Amino acid sequence: MEKGQKTAILIPCYNESKTIEKVIKDHQAVMPHADIYVYDNNSSDGTDEIARKAGAIVRYEYRQGKGNVVRSMFRDIDADCYIMTDGDDTYPAEFALELEQQIYQKRADMAIGDRLSSTYFTENKRPFHNIGNVLVRKLINVLFKAEVKDIMTGARGFTREFVKSFPVTSKGFEIETEMTIFALDNNFKIVEVPIDYRDRPEGSVSKLNTYSDGYKVLMTIGTLFRDTKPYLFFTMLSLVLLIISGIFFTPILINYFETGLVDKYPTLIVISALWIIAIISFFSGVILQVLKKQHRHNFERHLNLLNEIWRKEA
Repeated sequence: MEKGQKTAILIPCYNESKTIEKVIKDHQAVMPHADIYVYDNNSSDGTDEIARKAGAIVRYEYRQGKGNVVRSMFRDIDADCYIMTDGDDTYPAEFALELEQQIYQKRADMAIGDRLSSTYFTENKRPFHNIGNVLVRKLINVLFKAEVKDIMTGARGFTREFVKSFPVTSKGFEIETEMTIFALDNNFKIVEVPIDYRDRPEGSVSKLNTYSDGYKVLMTIGTLFRDTKPYLFFTMLSLVLLIISGIFFTPILINYFETGLVDKYPTLIVISALWIIAIISFFSGVILQVLKKQHRHNFERHLNLLNEIWRKEA
């Protein structure tokens, strides 16, 4: 860390009065040079007052959802290194220093606190969360040809370049998945740091709904896969349509060779429609892939422009 560089610790909070003071005090002890921001998301248990008394800078986001909070944090705060953690005291503050080092040493644009390689599966008492984390990890690694170990961790470090170029579209807990896919798709440097995970203390309740939020995460993966890899997505869709139509067309074709007659005209009409849709889908993927490539070029120029502006400001 060079003289004059600023680190911001970002803590999104919703009803974390049981733990927020300890989280702030722990980070103050480990990283006294950092500014600690707590963004209160409509808490009703006095989280904001506890955070303020503990020495944090308290701000508010009234649109419910972690994605909305992260959007406001990234827009409002200017720093050279951003450390994001949760207010539930599940991530020890000591690991924030390791994430910060990865950013300042320019090893990563996004440093991920990897829970799944350490104590997560023994500490976490919610088995469906364990299954969900593994499923999401496998899906993203297959679809994006990556080897990320922990997709949904809330402990992360970011460069200024990443934060100011990341277009947040998620509203809720799917934000971590969106961050990871954005980094993979735009060739940002990712480093994973194994960190200890401890379950929430007694009296602290998780805001994550296993089923509804899990569904949102899966939908986010599907949507981002379509948007970031349109050629592959629409080619796969075309292939599925061709296979389905082929299954129904085969008996009609066999019957024609045997009898010289074409039966099941309604089925044949539906099959023809599927073939047309498959062809349109394929060429849609081709066109969208060209547009995606152009977008990638524009994004790289945007990053270069940002860096040039920041160098002039420095």
